Amino acid sequence: MTYLPVPDTHNEPLSSVLRTLRMKEREENSYQGSNLYQISGRVYGGQVFAQTVVAARATVADEFAGREIHSITAAFLRPGALDVPTQFDVEEVLDGRSFSTRRVHASQNGKTILSARASFQEIQPGVEHETPMPDAPDPETLDSSAALFASIDHPAAKAMSSTNAIDMRHVGGGIWMKPAPVSDDPVLIWFRLRNRMPDDATQLLHRAILAYSSDQFMLEPVMRKHGMFWTSPQLSLATLDHAIWWHRDIDMSEWVLAELTSPSAQGGRGLSLARFFQDGRHVATMSQEGMVRTRA
Repeated sequence: MTYLPVPDTHNEPLSSVLRTLRMKEREENSYQGSNLYQISGRVYGGQVFAQTVVAARATVADEFAGREIHSITAAFLRPGALDVPTQFDVEEVLDGRSFSTRRVHASQNGKTILSARASFQEIQPGVEHETPMPDAPDPETLDSSAALFASIDHPAAKAMSSTNAIDMRHVGGGIWMKPAPVSDDPVLIWFRLRNRMPDDATQLLHRAILAYSSDQFMLEPVMRKHGMFWTSPQLSLATLDHAIWWHRDIDMSEWVLAELTSPSAQGGRGLSLARFFQDGRHVATMSQEGMVRTRA
């Protein structure tokens, strides 16, 4: 049985995340991935998103080995079941002189749960500019989400503490258990892996881990504008679509700063935009639209 070449680590919870990316090769351009435990009983969207990144790249031939993923656009169509392996079928759309394009369908029991288009590019010279990184306090001075979850005696908190590979540190405080004052200011969140990535992890894996991470907080600016918080029993959230543009290399073992805004919400849907910075460089940009509702 053949698996995709993803390095291992003995450190949890990162080891479990990497295991989901070490997918089994079913046949040409088709892969099968396992699922991370979630107390919700549904597959975490960020996991499927990261697996899609890895599956798409696995079909790019060795002659194009220098091509890095620079963009992906995905539609989340159905919730996934934890007890059913996810199948990733990849279509080779284009291998041009500079770009390779892949279309990926993730499915369970013959039904598509995610559909995506990914693009890879040769490393090439060209014009360059970037958005300056906003001012933010040192992440080491801010409260840790990992420490918070570990301190709470509740099944949901214990699940987050044992399975979530990311430590998040909100500038101005999080909205885990109570709302924050309503504000139009950008939301600033520092985050990084709780365990360091293996030394031989590729840039592709670091970029896939960014996809895994971001689905945890992309809708926060929508929530904050309307006094919502994560543990509210009335809150109902779901990702509808998610796009990422990677501009520069990223190291998910080191701190990344997310600057998030929401330009619009309507009809039970909210749109969030995010810019990501590391070491003063603008490394990625994202957009996500999600279902954001409150039950009476």
